[in-house]
Amino acid sequence: MARPVKLRRVCDLPRRNQFESMGSSSEGLEDVTMTIEEYQTIKLIDLEGLTQEECAESMEIARTTVQRIYMEARKKLAIFLINGSSLKIEGGNYVLCNEIGPGPGCGRCRGRGLGRGRNMNHQGGGRDLW
Repeated sequence: MARPVKLRRVCDLPRRNQFESMGSSSEGLEDVTMTIEEYQTIKLIDLEGLTQEECAESMEIARTTVQRIYMEARKKLAIFLINGSSLKIEGGNYVLCNEIGPGPGCGRCRGRGLGRGRNMNHQGGGRDLW
């Protein structure tokens, strides 16, 4: 029997979940789909400057898992930027911080009104988050 996938803790959902390249046609190019947890690793490591260890603690997963997710996210960003395809951010295995009750959490979203939305734990699916 396969090991169950552990939900990753995410502070909030992206404000926008779809991006298109300007000035070129993306016809014939396959859309790039980034999961919510891939988005979260890019946000925490590249934008907020956390280490992979700190990111792993925030998301309540192993550092090696963060490393794998982060590498996948960076590859998808490169494909989007270099090939000019469209990028969608959706799906994955996660739970929003404000939905799991008391606990250590990330500390960034508590008391700041972040972590909007419902538990969007799902695999793929073309669902608009807003």
